[in-house]
Amino acid sequence: MDVDVLNMFVIAGGTLAIPILAFVVSFFLWPSVLIRIYYWYWRRTLGMQVKYANCGDYQFCYSYRGRSSHRPSILMLHGFSSHKDMWLFIIKFLPKNLHLICVDMPGHEGTTRSSLDDYSIYGQMKRIHQFVECINLNRKPFHLIGISMGGNVAGVYAAQYPAEVCCLTLMCPGGLPNAKESIFVQQMKELMKKECYDELPMIPYTPEGMADMLKLCSYVRFKVPHQILQGLVDVRIPHNDFYRKLLLELMQDKKRTDLQDNMSKIKAPTQIIWGKQDQVLDVSGADILAKAIPSAQVHILENCGHSIVLERPRKTAKLILDFGTTVQNAENNKKLA
Repeated sequence: MDVDVLNMFVIAGGTLAIPILAFVVSFFLWPSVLIRIYYWYWRRTLGMQVKYANCGDYQFCYSYRGRSSHRPSILMLHGFSSHKDMWLFIIKFLPKNLHLICVDMPGHEGTTRSSLDDYSIYGQMKRIHQFVECINLNRKPFHLIGISMGGNVAGVYAAQYPAEVCCLTLMCPGGLPNAKESIFVQQMKELMKKECYDELPMIPYTPEGMADMLKLCSYVRFKVPHQILQGLVDVRIPHNDFYRKLLLELMQDKKRTDLQDNMSKIKAPTQIIWGKQDQVLDVSGADILAKAIPSAQVHILENCGHSIVLERPRKTAKLILDFGTTVQNAENNKKLA
C-alpha cells in the first residue's frame, strides 16, 4: 500500500477516534458535561439563541427564536428546579416562524439568585413582569404558557396583568390546595410534619434518588442509564440547597392558594392541559380551574404523568398551536364584525 494512502487512513482514523474517545470519557467520568453539551447542541439545532436581559442589578437568562410578528409571541415558564431548556422537547414540534421566549425562572439556572429575593409565587410573578417590561414583550398581548410552579406563576400573572396576556396555557399548575392530595403532596406533608428535610422527593442526591424522582414525575417509564442519572444529579447538586428552601416555602399551607385565589380574575382565553396519571399535582385541579375560568378548554392526557413536556411533546405542541390559532381567529373575526 502506498505510504501516503496509509498515512491518510491513519489520520482519518485518529480524527474519528478523538471525538469517540472524548464521548466515552465524558460518559463515564463527567456525564454532567455531556448533558450540558447535549442541551447546547439541541438549542443550536432548533435555532434557539441564549441571551441575557439586565434589569438594574438583576439578570435574566433566556433563550429565544424568531421575531415578533402578527402572531402573538409566546412566553414559556418552566417548573420547579428545571430550566429554560426543558421546553426544547416541545419546541421541536413548533413552527420556526413563531416568536418563542423561554426564560429561566428567578433563582434558576442563569437567572440571578439572591438570598434577599422573594421567591413566593407573587414574588416570582413580579420578577417575570420585570423581565417582560425589560425586553418590551408587553408592547402587545402575548401567549403565556406555564407548567407546574411556572403554571402557578403564569395564572397569577394573567390575573394581575390581564391586558398583557391574549391567551393562557396552564399545564398541571400548582396553587390549588382544594385539589385531591397527590402522592407527592402526601409525602411532603408527612416529611414536613416530622421535620425530615434531608430526603425530599424532588431533590435527589444520588442516581437512585434521581430515578425515584423520574418515576414520581412520569407515568412513562424511561430507561435511563446509570451514568446519565449520575450526570443529572451532578448538575442539580450545587443548587439543591436553594431548591430545598424554595420547595419548603412553596409547600407552606398559607402560600399554596395563589392560583386558587386568582383564578376567577383570569379573563384571557385559557387552555388547561393535565396528565391523567399525575402523581405530583392531582388531575382534579383541572376541574377546579375549568369551573372558575369561563370557557376554559380542558385537555386530559391519557397515560401521562406530571412531565407532560417530556412524555407527550408532540401532542402538547399540537394542542398549543391549535389553541393559539383558535384564539387568533376569534380575535380577527371580532375586528371584522
